[in-house]
Amino acid sequence: MKKQLILVALLTLTLISCNNTKTSVLSYVDPFVGTTYTGHTFPGAAYPLGMMQPGPQTGNFEWKYCAGYKYEDPLIGGFTQNRLNGTGIPDMGDLLLMPFSGTPRDDFKSAFSKETEKASPGYYTVLLDDNAVRVELTATPHVALHRYRFTKEEPALYIDFQNGNASSEDLYHTRVLHADIQANDRQTISGYMRVKHWVERDMFFVIQFDRPFLLADTLPGDTRNKAPKIVYRFDNSKELNVKVAMSMVSVEGAKNNMEAELAHWDFDKAKKDAGNAWEELLSRAVVEGSENQKKNFYTSMYHLFIQPNNIADVDGRYRGATDSVALSPTGKYYSTLSLWDTFRAAHPLYTLLAPDIVPDMINSMLLHAETYGYLPIWTLWGKESYVMIGNHGVPPVVEACLKQIPGIDRERAYRAVKQSLTTDKHHKYDWKMYDQYGYFPFDLVKEESASRTLECGYDDYCAALLAKDLGKEDDYRFFMKRSAYWQNLFDPESKLIRAKDSNGKWRTPFDKYHLSHAGTAGGDYTEGNAWQYTWHVLQDIDNLIHRMGGNDAFVTKLDSLFTLDAKVEQEGFTGDVTGLIGQYAQGNEPSHHVIYLYSLAGKRERTAEWVREVFDRFYKPKPDGLCGNDDCGQMSAWYLFSAMGFYPVDPAGGKYVLGAPQLPEITLKLANGKTFTVVAHQLSEANKYVQSIRLNGKEITNAIITHKQIEDGGRLVFEMIDK
Repeated sequence: MKKQLILVALLTLTLISCNNTKTSVLSYVDPFVGTTYTGHTFPGAAYPLGMMQPGPQTGNFEWKYCAGYKYEDPLIGGFTQNRLNGTGIPDMGDLLLMPFSGTPRDDFKSAFSKETEKASPGYYTVLLDDNAVRVELTATPHVALHRYRFTKEEPALYIDFQNGNASSEDLYHTRVLHADIQANDRQTISGYMRVKHWVERDMFFVIQFDRPFLLADTLPGDTRNKAPKIVYRFDNSKELNVKVAMSMVSVEGAKNNMEAELAHWDFDKAKKDAGNAWEELLSRAVVEGSENQKKNFYTSMYHLFIQPNNIADVDGRYRGATDSVALSPTGKYYSTLSLWDTFRAAHPLYTLLAPDIVPDMINSMLLHAETYGYLPIWTLWGKESYVMIGNHGVPPVVEACLKQIPGIDRERAYRAVKQSLTTDKHHKYDWKMYDQYGYFPFDLVKEESASRTLECGYDDYCAALLAKDLGKEDDYRFFMKRSAYWQNLFDPESKLIRAKDSNGKWRTPFDKYHLSHAGTAGGDYTEGNAWQYTWHVLQDIDNLIHRMGGNDAFVTKLDSLFTLDAKVEQEGFTGDVTGLIGQYAQGNEPSHHVIYLYSLAGKRERTAEWVREVFDRFYKPKPDGLCGNDDCGQMSAWYLFSAMGFYPVDPAGGKYVLGAPQLPEITLKLANGKTFTVVAHQLSEANKYVQSIRLNGKEITNAIITHKQIEDGGRLVFEMIDK
């Protein structure tokens, strides 16, 4: 009887323990989402905002391998140490390591079983069938840690120092401009390489083994290669651990990074530390919903915080845009800034979910501006790539200042903003021309003249907001005047944005459906056409509605956007224009705010309908679940905001346009210790419309909620209905 009571007591304690066990948010993250079709994500072992992101390499060439991996590929070529997440241009994929055991083959690629390939935040593993080795990867911010467990004798490690992601095979073979690789001893290799593809950058590294290699065989390579391919052979121990640390400053910097972050060889501890860092970050949002909804939400949060990347060494030194080495006053320097994409929703999400990291991001942009003459456009490893249009370092800087994020000198920030939009030394913009004509004429600006006018107009508006806030009235009037230049390209006949030449004559003939990628085919629009770009007046939607004839006419025009399936003439590469509903393109950023314009025109039910359509069609927790490049977290940021039922149409303005939430309940843990909870009562497949909205018990009758209202905390309650 006594034994039975003890067993009952133990069983009861076990049940209580199980019931109290909290499911980790990490279990809802699937790093394989977006790893095929056009998502361009990767399943490697990333640390939040870390420089090192080791993962599998299944291909190197062409647009489809921007991240070096496709889910459906049957072979793995090795494991590289860094990569880009969801971009539209390939780069990174440096230092390919490929372990094997047994007799080496001519080709080091290996087949693998998908059942053995697993990934979670901060961790990746796979069993390589041909190479007879299990691979595990994890990372600290500056160090990748590999653990290999061999199932055959004669273990070895192939290192391809030439490896990288490139747009073509020719560019792959010429990407390394200089290489100096040294074996310091039989457990340490160090080196320096200068590589060039998207940008030209310096890479210093240290590779360390936990046991000495016996032999090193240099293999023959392509005559164009400047970096070697070497096989390192080891004794018959069944396990090999490898650390890889990088620096953009020096080999000594890479060594210091390794010693500071990973002095030990405890793989499981490093994996746990990476997981804990992700757990803290992702737990700032608490979500109720189905398994798939939670997977979509937390995977989107995960993608959001893979970048920007802190590329400063642990001592704060970094190599800036002009190749000079400097010391960051804050100890950090962020790059991988895909600002044409991320200014729209990703940066507003950083200010909500992680305002603690925003000052370092913004101060990094200011350091760039003070060195280079203007704020970043698209920076990679500290270097300016000039990719895309606008100077969209401006909106995040202004947004952070207006939201009173601490740690940012507002006068210093304004100097950088003003200089960026007025300097006569700007690489991409002739501001005198812009002011002379009130737009960029298509005969003088051969590519993207209409889109450039619109995008630069939003930057001008942001500058005006900060100028007004700082009491600079003359500057405020100057930039506000500029922000209205879009009106000079509004065609009253077609009611679309249409390019003009320097004589003020419209582009004729005018094909409103003509879709082009300006970099490969010219054209007046950036990765789009007139139908897609006309709505890009983020700063002046009320005036756009007026120009189109009022709310009813505006809504009719918007309806046409989603229903027009006219055959589109395409020129050049248009792979970025995806996720189409009529002419609307969810897969490309200029469309991301458009669904919310219905709410501003008094038709919130249309916003609810199209948000649900996009959720159902284009965001699925599967490898092919994203309809376009994730673009350094912007596609994911759209999902996160829309799941909460609001979106920053005007990202710097501190206001969000209300839509319709897609999850039953989401709670944000704010940095000030308060919480903000969004509740969707009676949400279901049928109940996708909003009957009423209350904030802390008070009904909201307009289409706006402010950043200040969210920061103050409380409950935003949507009553959902089926009509």
